[in-house]
Amino acid sequence: MVWRTLSRTLARRLLRVSPPLILAALYAGLILLGALLFKLPFATTQPITWSDALFTATSAVTVTGLAVFDVGAVLTHFGEFVLAVLIQLGGLGLMTFAVLVLAALGLPVGITGHIYLREDLNQNSMHQLSALVRTILKVVLFCEVTGALVLMLSFAPVLGFWEGLWVSAFHSISAFNNAGFSTFSDGLVGFATDPVVNLVIPALFIVGGIGYVVLQDIARQRSHHSWSLHTKIMLLGTAILIPWSVGSFALLEWTNPGTLGIFDSAGEKLMVSWFQGVTTRTAGFNTTDIGALHDSTVMLFISLMLIGGGPTSTAGGIKVTTFVVMILATIAFFRRQTQLHAFGRSIGLEQVLKVMALTSISVLVVFVGVFLLTASHDGHFVDVAFEVASAFGTVGLSRGYTTELTEFGRAMIIAIMFLGRVGPLTLGFFLATRTTPRVRYPEGQIHLG
Repeated sequence: MVWRTLSRTLARRLLRVSPPLILAALYAGLILLGALLFKLPFATTQPITWSDALFTATSAVTVTGLAVFDVGAVLTHFGEFVLAVLIQLGGLGLMTFAVLVLAALGLPVGITGHIYLREDLNQNSMHQLSALVRTILKVVLFCEVTGALVLMLSFAPVLGFWEGLWVSAFHSISAFNNAGFSTFSDGLVGFATDPVVNLVIPALFIVGGIGYVVLQDIARQRSHHSWSLHTKIMLLGTAILIPWSVGSFALLEWTNPGTLGIFDSAGEKLMVSWFQGVTTRTAGFNTTDIGALHDSTVMLFISLMLIGGGPTSTAGGIKVTTFVVMILATIAFFRRQTQLHAFGRSIGLEQVLKVMALTSISVLVVFVGVFLLTASHDGHFVDVAFEVASAFGTVGLSRGYTTELTEFGRAMIIAIMFLGRVGPLTLGFFLATRTTPRVRYPEGQIHLG
């Protein structure tokens, strides 16, 4: 009786706390647990500091991919397993994973669980949440298992069957969850022209980053005319960004002796351009030396990392749909249109205001991060800006600056990675909270632009 009373009291108190804050606390708890596991003596081949463990755990849970040490050399197979689990939980979402476990045990989720699940999946309502979770489970299992088996064709001949199987499974999990972690010291540079790697890895992070809502919509609605506005905008944005990023990378780096210039044939250069162009927005893998990029390419990458992937996905950034709506709103303003619309559907003012808020806060976080790191470090400005954008977009690409961070710098990047992953949840909650003004004021005139 006492236990039941305490449980009810705790449940009532939790309901008073905003779901995004609860989710943020759960993610923080998972990060601390991961750091503790990394500190176990059999998790690493050499001692690591608490700072190393906390940074790695944060990077894994936020599916970023930034690392302060060589993952393949420092972590044992147990440590790599812990890393893969943290990536999977961070990419899948804690509430999604909890619902899957409860469903497997035949236990009810409850209204509170559905509220937290709605926030974790960035949904506006609780309608068909269970169906979406089932879709997520099917997509994750199919993609990661299939990806691991196909990657065996490239990794097993080099590493042997069992080691190749583990490395294939690890990279499949890392790719689908858009984490960018690799057990190879130089990333995937050694497989830069491998056709299997260049097809499977991008396929995994593109599917994982496009969003489960889009995948469910495509699976249910065979005709593109029946797809939702969200799906159409997401697919349109992706169809534009991929050719843009691939083509721009090839154009800017074609003769760079540190990147594409080392390859002889145009086919090899295009293959590397394809991989590096599509991975930049969120995945964080590399098949070329990121530190050797031209400054113009670095600026291109920063913009792509800040855009990111799709909502309700394993990707980060402000999201493709946010970017597209922002462009549409800008075009509508210059055309003097009073209503924003796309594909025969209108986009409400509330959505436009949310886009403005998300973009403004994202730019502010990145600006503050760049300012503080520049003020406290002696590194090149471009390297610092690249690192901050990669952390906020939870991408994981680095120009080799991660290992040069001071303790303060690490703390800043940890905070930025965490905000990049769970910050939009909290922001979305407050944006969705309606308040009725008690006092109305007369309209004033402000001169803008």
